[in-house]
Amino acid sequence: MATTSSSTVSEPSDIPTAQSPSYDGSAVTPPSDPELRMAIEDQIQHEIALQEAGSGSRWLSLIGWDRFDCKKLIKAEQTLLGRVGSAVLSRLIPVKLFNSDMYTVSTRAESIPESKTPFVLLHGFGAGIGIWAANLDALATQRPVHAIDLLGFGRSSRPPFNDDATLAELEYVQSIEDWRKAMNIERMVLVGHSFGGYLASSYALEHPSRVRHLVLVDPWGFPDRPPNGDTQMKMPMWVRAVGKLAAYFNPLSSLRMAGPYGIAVIRRMRPDLGIRYNIADDPNAIYEYIYQINSRKPTGELAFKSMTKGFAWARRPMLHRFGNLDSRVPVTFVYGSRSWIDAAFNLAMREISQIVDEEIDILSKRNGGGDADNDPNE
Repeated sequence: MATTSSSTVSEPSDIPTAQSPSYDGSAVTPPSDPELRMAIEDQIQHEIALQEAGSGSRWLSLIGWDRFDCKKLIKAEQTLLGRVGSAVLSRLIPVKLFNSDMYTVSTRAESIPESKTPFVLLHGFGAGIGIWAANLDALATQRPVHAIDLLGFGRSSRPPFNDDATLAELEYVQSIEDWRKAMNIERMVLVGHSFGGYLASSYALEHPSRVRHLVLVDPWGFPDRPPNGDTQMKMPMWVRAVGKLAAYFNPLSSLRMAGPYGIAVIRRMRPDLGIRYNIADDPNAIYEYIYQINSRKPTGELAFKSMTKGFAWARRPMLHRFGNLDSRVPVTFVYGSRSWIDAAFNLAMREISQIVDEEIDILSKRNGGGDADNDPNE
């Protein structure tokens, strides 16, 4: 069961320090609760560390091209999460690996007991917890929800990963297990999107007893790369562009090099995001959010690159290992009818069906989807 505390409800940018003036100019009394005070100090230090880290590029900082702004990141995230009706709790969860912190956002409907097996959401490459904003309310009516920023992404720590594909993958698996232990979660419905689906699968292979149900949404990294593989997939322009760039540089280096034009670059590459995350008060919130989380030191990006072969393909395809998944772990694959992973996904599913004995649910936008877990007791 995940334990939560009111000590971490407030965002660091909204909390004045003990010595700073409050909004009306008067002195602020430090909180009497030592745990609350410690949590506030940790959050403030986290915000300072985020701002000081920046892109990690001395060259960009030297020419004034590093446009990372922690306050803009927090504001954009708050705007995205502002559409969530249930109460949202955000905090840093310390993990043993690299002595790091994993940024976590949790929510649940009032009618849902905290003891119920939770959803745990793993985002894809270049993303963060804000990407789940439109899904949190619907999920929170079923069970508690925890969305986490993977190490090297979002507002989590940016440790250096091993440049070996196998070791980097295992480091991610260990970080998720460290997070689970820190949250005191016994079992979880693990939901992974894209790169998060790849890591969720790897985690389930290593720790099957901790996975109540594995839900993979447009999972990346399952099939082998076939001859002329990139031409067989109906990849959008932005994927092809990033893939070509990744052959020579870090996948999102052009975004950081764009400096003040970074948001315009994202908007041009992903105009669909403005429609999916249409917020009347701030239509640019999703673009600001993606720019800011990818303007920081790109350690997760480097780890992902070490695991890839031509960006769209994994060096260690999950297809070769997925048959070893414990048969007691239910699996549901979910993909959209126009997903760019669709072709590779179908190819992988045909091969998986030949090597896995148990039934696997495959839900698409065409057939309406379904419930990720039908057991009312968990």
